[in-house]
Amino acid sequence: MSNFFKNKTILVTGGTGSIGSKIVRQALAYQPRQIRILSRNDSKQYHFLEKLDHPKNIRMLIGDIRDSKRLDLAFENVDIVFHAAALKHVPLCEYNPLETIKTNVFGSQNVIDAAFKNNVKKVIAISTDKAANPGNVMGLSKLMMEKLLTNTSYFSKDKTKFSCVRFGNVAWSEASVLPLWKKQADKNGQINLTDKNATRFFMSIDQAVKLVLKAAELTQGGEVFILKMPSIKMADMAKIFLSKHFGGRKVKIKLIDNRIGDKTHEELFDFNDNQKLILEDDKMFIIIPKEKTHYYSFQPRLSFYKNFSQTDKKTFSSRDSIDNEAVSSLV
Repeated sequence: MSNFFKNKTILVTGGTGSIGSKIVRQALAYQPRQIRILSRNDSKQYHFLEKLDHPKNIRMLIGDIRDSKRLDLAFENVDIVFHAAALKHVPLCEYNPLETIKTNVFGSQNVIDAAFKNNVKKVIAISTDKAANPGNVMGLSKLMMEKLLTNTSYFSKDKTKFSCVRFGNVAWSEASVLPLWKKQADKNGQINLTDKNATRFFMSIDQAVKLVLKAAELTQGGEVFILKMPSIKMADMAKIFLSKHFGGRKVKIKLIDNRIGDKTHEELFDFNDNQKLILEDDKMFIIIPKEKTHYYSFQPRLSFYKNFSQTDKKTFSSRDSIDNEAVSSLV
């Protein structure tokens, strides 16, 4: 993988967030020619640059993926784009659906257009398990983003390769429940739990970044890459969290009403994805569009996916993949 990124110019949208910044740190180790970070928050950019100790091959670009002209300039001479910029908090997206669409859908289309105009070789976009059988605005917007990238791959041929990765809940990321619980426990002596029967997939930030970088190496265009993740009942997650971080203190678990847009269980893929070809190995699934979809001829080069075979699974739900011990190691 080190040779794949060496001397490349890489751009990361949302590059100061918990996932984007980790992608930047990991990519730096592979000696790229340049890494460009495009994000809106100048304070985050300044502090991140300080933490990195001002490497000479980092460029900080203030901009918004809603601004197509800004992207056209930012993408000049870029080889690989990691698209991590998004609105991702379920309740806020639910209350602000149009703003969510402007960023997650229209903004992603701007990324696609800028990549085409500048002959970017590969674009890897960050999606979520909430895009499978979506039940909220955020999940719907991410499914639309996936479809935009996949459908673009039908006619882009080898000019630019577009693909997505689907994450579960990334432990200790900005959108994770774990830092929220820590704040609640420290401040109020209790943590809030919405649904004791709910189950969720979990992965570490390191696992998330490895999946993104592996997808960049493997992609032939149009795929959705998914890590095989363990899941857990959130009631058990809360108990494990308190045992690990507040073992000597009395911290209560308070049951509250469900958040708007939340589901009881999540899926990594569902019956809609079964219209495509789904491959698996021991670590991940790859959803590949079939040829002649929407009258476009798409020929996936299956020989490229060594050690992968077609799965017999029709869906992969968080209620069927529970492994408390594996998730406990992430807490």
